[in-house]
Amino acid sequence: MSAIPVRQEPGDVSARFDAWVDRAKRTAGGFSVRTKILGIVLALTTVLGLGVTWQVRTVMSSVLADELETRGLSVASDLAARTADPILLNDTYSVHDILQDTVAHHPDAIYGFVVGVDGAVLAHTFGEQGFPTALLDVQPALNSSASHSYFSSEDGPVHDFRAPILDGTAGTVRLGLDESRLSRIVSGITTQMLAITLFVGLAGVAAASLLTWLLTRPILNLVDATQRVGEGDLSVRASGWADDEIGTLAETFNQMVADLESNRDTIAENERARTRLLEQIITAQEEERMRIARELHDTVGQALSSLMVGITVLGRSEGNGSAEKREELQGLAAETLAQVRQLGRELRPSALDDLGLSAALSRYAEDFEVLYPEISVDVHVDLPDRLASTTETTLYRIVQEGMTNAGRHSGARTLSVLVTRRNGQVQTIIEDDGGGFDPVATRSAGQGVGIHGMHERAELLGGELGIESGTDGTTVFVEVPA
Repeated sequence: MSAIPVRQEPGDVSARFDAWVDRAKRTAGGFSVRTKILGIVLALTTVLGLGVTWQVRTVMSSVLADELETRGLSVASDLAARTADPILLNDTYSVHDILQDTVAHHPDAIYGFVVGVDGAVLAHTFGEQGFPTALLDVQPALNSSASHSYFSSEDGPVHDFRAPILDGTAGTVRLGLDESRLSRIVSGITTQMLAITLFVGLAGVAAASLLTWLLTRPILNLVDATQRVGEGDLSVRASGWADDEIGTLAETFNQMVADLESNRDTIAENERARTRLLEQIITAQEEERMRIARELHDTVGQALSSLMVGITVLGRSEGNGSAEKREELQGLAAETLAQVRQLGRELRPSALDDLGLSAALSRYAEDFEVLYPEISVDVHVDLPDRLASTTETTLYRIVQEGMTNAGRHSGARTLSVLVTRRNGQVQTIIEDDGGGFDPVATRSAGQGVGIHGMHERAELLGGELGIESGTDGTTVFVEVPA
């Protein structure tokens, strides 16, 4: 039964190729960068050196073979011309001398002989060992032009050249050349090329070793610095060796670590400020409760007690004095009601919930001018519609804190508040002409709890708060999403 060929789907071939690529990646990934670079350099040097050596050897062998053929035909033709006269004169001795002289002075010649028109050997250079008659069968055909043939012998390949004497009417000259000298030249050059390849390979390995040392040393420093940063040491810095890509990487790493250190310090400072804020908020809450309790006990409580006593006295008294007592009690009740309302506004202004941010800030500005009569306040709110309750409350508290700080600490004469809506953002500016301060130093010293609270409120809404302060006044800029 013949086997049924299985048709391979393109997806199977692609999957096998991807698997092969993955195995190659895993195999290559198991070696270090130094090993990879050295292997690549050594492989390229070896392949290039062997390729060049093979190419040079091939070209030289072809060129020398062509040169040997040209030279052999030339020498054979020259012998045919030189031996023509002695052959016509039957001077075989002179023919023998000419052949001996040619073989002796030609580096590649191994034999020479002359064959007459009748096929007999007239002269040769083989000496006492005798003429090998097998040479007569190498080129048996006679023609009027020089020719070249090739055969193998016990000593190696032999090139046999034939040249007719007087167009073949006086015989033929045969000349044998071997390739031993040319082979030694080609082998010598090949050996030199291989030696050069070996030297270049060793030099390449040395250069690659130096290169990998220069490359991997800063990388290893980066790895060590990264491990120390991972352990929490943000004081470490990577050393940059040069202004190259690795140097740029080291600078970027150092900048990243510096930013991490700065952010960590900022986070730590924010945590300390938040802790101080919570402590002071709790303290302020308790103080506010104490103040409200004292106000209710001392002012409202006494007023209500006086009102109760007055009502009792009024019920017992008769005559004209009752009308005056009634008016006094009404005034006392009205004053108590005003005090209660003032306490309510301080805790939570009803205008903020009923009328919005503009009315609440205007009402607070009026109360602020009563509390700080030396400061002229200008409030301008340009909002086309109401904001979210959380946004209005946050902006009201930020403006309240900013105005309170200006009234208590700046010694300002004028204070302006501007609230506008632009490009989907609500921008608030609180500006005074009092004495300035250093916001950063104030927060670092733990004295800017109010300022930190303003920052916290703005950040809770996804906004930003900035403070610019100098000798000519202070400006608080707040921007939150509408």
